[in-house]
Amino acid sequence: MNRMTMKRRGIIHFSRWNRKGWSAFASMHREIKICVLSVAMSMISSAVLTGADKKGSVHIDSTRSTALKESVVTSSPPVTTRSPLPQTPLYNRSREAAAPLQTYESALRLLPSVDIRERGGKGAQADMEVRGGNFDQTMVLLNGINFTDARTGHQSHSLPIDIESVSGISLVDGIPGAGALSGAVNISTAGLFPKYLRSEISAGQFGYMYAGLSGAYTADNANVFASASYRNSDGYRYNTDYRNYNAFVRVQGGTSASGHFDFQAGAQKRAFGSNGFYAAYNPDQYEETSTFLASLRWSAGFGIWGLAASVSYRKNFDRYDWTRGTPSNWHNTDNAGAEVRANISWAAGITTIGTDWTYNHIFSSNLGDPLPSPAGEDGKYKCAKSRNTVNAYLRHAKRWDMFDISATGGASFTPYGTAALWSAAVGCYPADGISIKASAGQSMRLPTFTDLYYTSKAQINNLDLVPEKAITYSLDFSWKRGSWRTGAHAYFRDNRDLIAWVWRDELTVGDKHYTSVWHSEQQSRMHVAGVELSGEYFRETGFIRRIKASYGFIDSSMESEMKISSVQDYMRHKAALSAHFAFLRRINFVVTGSVYDRFGSYNEYEFGEDNQPIRDENGVMIVTQKDFAPYFLLDMRLSCDFRKLQLYIDINNATDTRYCDFGGIYMPGVWATAGVVVLVR
Repeated sequence: MNRMTMKRRGIIHFSRWNRKGWSAFASMHREIKICVLSVAMSMISSAVLTGADKKGSVHIDSTRSTALKESVVTSSPPVTTRSPLPQTPLYNRSREAAAPLQTYESALRLLPSVDIRERGGKGAQADMEVRGGNFDQTMVLLNGINFTDARTGHQSHSLPIDIESVSGISLVDGIPGAGALSGAVNISTAGLFPKYLRSEISAGQFGYMYAGLSGAYTADNANVFASASYRNSDGYRYNTDYRNYNAFVRVQGGTSASGHFDFQAGAQKRAFGSNGFYAAYNPDQYEETSTFLASLRWSAGFGIWGLAASVSYRKNFDRYDWTRGTPSNWHNTDNAGAEVRANISWAAGITTIGTDWTYNHIFSSNLGDPLPSPAGEDGKYKCAKSRNTVNAYLRHAKRWDMFDISATGGASFTPYGTAALWSAAVGCYPADGISIKASAGQSMRLPTFTDLYYTSKAQINNLDLVPEKAITYSLDFSWKRGSWRTGAHAYFRDNRDLIAWVWRDELTVGDKHYTSVWHSEQQSRMHVAGVELSGEYFRETGFIRRIKASYGFIDSSMESEMKISSVQDYMRHKAALSAHFAFLRRINFVVTGSVYDRFGSYNEYEFGEDNQPIRDENGVMIVTQKDFAPYFLLDMRLSCDFRKLQLYIDINNATDTRYCDFGGIYMPGVWATAGVVVLVR
C-alpha cells in the first residue's frame, strides 16, 4: 500500500510506493489536473484508460508552463468495461457552456450522430435516435447506468437533470448483448466546482419560466452534487402548455481500502398538452409522467485485480388522455438491473469477466397479459407483464506501443432464447494526437411492451415479434493538436428482424378483419450507412473562443412503397456551424446555424377554426401527403459575465422558420428568453 505524510505548506511526501501508475493519486484520494484534463465517472468508458473519479480538483499553478500530451489521471486502477467499441464525445461543458442551450436535448440536436425529434418546445417531449435507428433502438445511460424504459423509448430520455448538471455526453457504439441496437447515449453529471451554489431564473415568450438551483460540497473523501428545477410554459400553440419538475443528487466517496462508491437518485414529474403528439389529427391529447430512479455502484482495486458491482432501479408512471381530462391509458413500469464484473491485469493484457441482469415489469390499462382481477386505484390496471434478461461476457484487451486490440464474447439469455454476443476493436495511434480505430460488434434489442401489446382503433398489436438484431461496422479517425480538433466517422449497420408499425388498408389477424390500421410487424432486413465529419477550434482566451462545424449523412436500403412509421423518417443530411466570440472582457456572443434535411413523407391534416380536423362529405378527414422539407435554424446567446453574476438573452429560431420533426406537428417560431445566474463559491 501507499503511505504519505503532510508537511508544512501542504506538500505531500510519500514514504512507500507500490509500483503502480495510479498509486500516488490513490493515496491522495483526489483527482489531479495536469495541463487540461476532464474526468467523468462512467462504467461505459474507454477500453483501456478509465477509472473512477474522486472528489474535487486540485489545481497546480506554476510560473513555468510546459506543454504536455493530453492524458487522463484517475485515483483508481484501470477498470475494464463491457464494450470495447469506441466512444464518440458529443458534448463537453467546458467548451460549450456559453452556447444558447437550455436543455440537453438542444445540445444533442446539433450533433451529426443523434437525431432529436421534438414534439414540443424546450424539452417538453422528444425522441432520441442514434445513427439512423429509432427511439426504441437507443439505450440511454446516466453516469454509465442503463435507465432505458422497457415500455417505450418515448420515456427513456426523460431524466431528472438539466443542462447545467451535464458535464459531458458521449456515444457508445454497438454495446453487445440485449440493449442498444443502434447505439447508446451516456450522459455524465458533475458539479462545476468542488464547493459552490448556483441559482438561475429565466423567463420569456409563451409564458415561459425556469428556476433552477444546484451546488456541490466536498469534504474529506466525499463529494455531494445536487440540483433541482422547475420549468413551465403556456404553450406556443393550442394545447402545448407544460410543467416540468426535476430533482437529482449524486454522492461519491471512498478510500483505497473500502473502494469507491457512487450513488445517484432523482425524480421527475411532467405534465404537458400533447397537440397531435401521437396522432396528428387529434389536437386534444394530454400526458402526465412521473419518474424515480436510483443506482449504487462500487469499484475497487486489489493489486492486479479490479472488482466492480452496481444495482439500479427506475420507476415510471404514465397517464395518457386521448381527450384532455379523460384518462384513457395508465402505465406503471419497473426497470431494475444489477451488474458484477472482475478484471485482472497480467502480461497479456486485461481480462474481464462479468454478468448483468435486467428485470422489466409493467402494470397497464392495456399492455400485457390480462389480470385475473383489476389492480391499482379504481382498478385502472387490467394487464401486467414481466421479463428477465441476463448477459454474460468474457473480454480481453491489450495495448502496446501504438496499438490496442480488444474482443468480447458471451451470451444473452432472454425470454426468446439464448443468443451469442460478440464485438472486436483495434486502435492505432501513429503520432501524438492521431487516433485511428476500427470495430465491429453485434447488438440486439427486445420488443418493447408497446410493440407487443398496444392496440387501439388505429393500431393492432403483434405477440409474435422477436428481438431485433444488428451487426455494426465502423471506422473512426481523430486528430488533435493545440486548439484544433478534427474527426471523421463512417459506419455500416446490417439490421435484421426490424420491428416497425406498418400501415395496412386491409388486415386479417386470426378471424378478425381490420381496415385502415397500423400493425406492428417485423421486416426481414435493412442496411443503414452513414458518414460524420467534424472540426473544431477552441481556446480559453482571445476574441474567437470557439468555432465548430459538423456534418452528418445517412442512407438506408429501406425505401419501401409501404407506409412505415419512424423507420423511414431518418435525418439524411444534418450540418451545423457555431461560433463563440468574447469581447470587452465580460461580453460573450454565441451563434449557431444548422441545416436539417429529413427523408420521408407524412400526411398533413387540415384544421378548422375550432382546432378540429376538416372532413369531407363522407366524414373522412382531408389530408395532403407532403415530403419533409429541409429547414434552417439560427440560435444565439448574448451574455455578460461578472464575478458572481451572469446576465443573458437567448433567441431560438431567430429566422422564425416553420418546421416539424414529426409530420404535421409544427415547432415554435422565434422564442426569446432572458435570464440571470448567480454563482457563489
